[in-house]
Amino acid sequence: MNRRIVVKIGSSSLTSDEGGLNRDKIEYFASELAALRELGYQVLLVTSGAVAAGFRRIGYPRRPKLVHEKQASAAVGQALLMQCYNEAFARHGYAVAQILLTRADFSNRKRIDNALHTLEELLQHGVIPIINENDTVAVDELEQKFGDNDKLSALVATLIKADRLLIVTDTDGLYTDDPRKNAEARRIERVGVISEELFRMAGGSGSSVGTGGMRSKIEAARIAVRGGVPVFVGKAAEPGDLALGVGEDGKGTYFETSLHTLSTKKQWIGFHSLAHGRAVVDAGAETALVAGGRSLLPAGVVGVEGDFHPGDVIEVVNRAGDVLGRGVVNYAAWQLQAAAGLSTEEVQRRVDVSRIEVIHRDEWITLAPQGLQSENGGVPR
Repeated sequence: MNRRIVVKIGSSSLTSDEGGLNRDKIEYFASELAALRELGYQVLLVTSGAVAAGFRRIGYPRRPKLVHEKQASAAVGQALLMQCYNEAFARHGYAVAQILLTRADFSNRKRIDNALHTLEELLQHGVIPIINENDTVAVDELEQKFGDNDKLSALVATLIKADRLLIVTDTDGLYTDDPRKNAEARRIERVGVISEELFRMAGGSGSSVGTGGMRSKIEAARIAVRGGVPVFVGKAAEPGDLALGVGEDGKGTYFETSLHTLSTKKQWIGFHSLAHGRAVVDAGAETALVAGGRSLLPAGVVGVEGDFHPGDVIEVVNRAGDVLGRGVVNYAAWQLQAAAGLSTEEVQRRVDVSRIEVIHRDEWITLAPQGLQSENGGVPR
């Protein structure tokens, strides 16, 4: 079976600071990805750059801020972007395919299954899928994007069960502080657990032509490693850099994981579905869910938020508001409010539900960092 690599390239790596595509950069990345193909990898490219490529061609003096201006820029820029990629990869003998996705595509299980089948067919025939967010129709997502496609790349990597996700950025990985301002800042070579401290180290958006920063890359890494996909975040500017990133000698930070890839069902529960509400749980239930791989029972619930129905996905949080995970709920919101804190025997007497568990462990995925090594849905290798 061919090994699969997802490579995400952001706007700042493809365009000039003023906007517009840099063909030399696109030629470089096409050459790097073609080299990975020659090494026997199946390659999927998640690319940004449509808005940055298009706004100058339309006539905007700077990157637009209004939604309709961004959408118009993306409509023009996406055609320019694919034209450049098509020409660059053709010089190496590879065909490419355009895949445009939105957050709603991932939320709909039928649509994302169809997208997966399309990707599998393209890979089977040696075509390189080039994936981007469909900015021309994604109104809400345009303002609350995947993070310059960082999150999109993580979702794609888990969907196709990639062997590694490479997120290319203009810095050589994650540092303890901003190296441009602090000479004592040191690069973090490897990350085993993604903690809140890592997010505090991350800064804001990285450039004037992109929307993502290191924080969004850490969030993408959190999704990917939870799905069993190791991640490299770093720089690629010289021949062979992507191959180094696939190995263990890349110019950046490696996010490691000991978890198996998730089933399609658990991927959907954890990352693709829309949460319809929340259940707040006590410390005992938190331990049972995160460390014990147990189901959530009504006795551990101390609060209910939102309006949901049996079969909906909800988040589970602790008293501090930290998200512990997600699961398919067996109660309507009003039923769970009535059952919260009650013993199993009391619930059976008072509430008419088909299953006593609020969330069964088979319908649950842990997202809390401390649970990554113990949750039953992802047994360490």
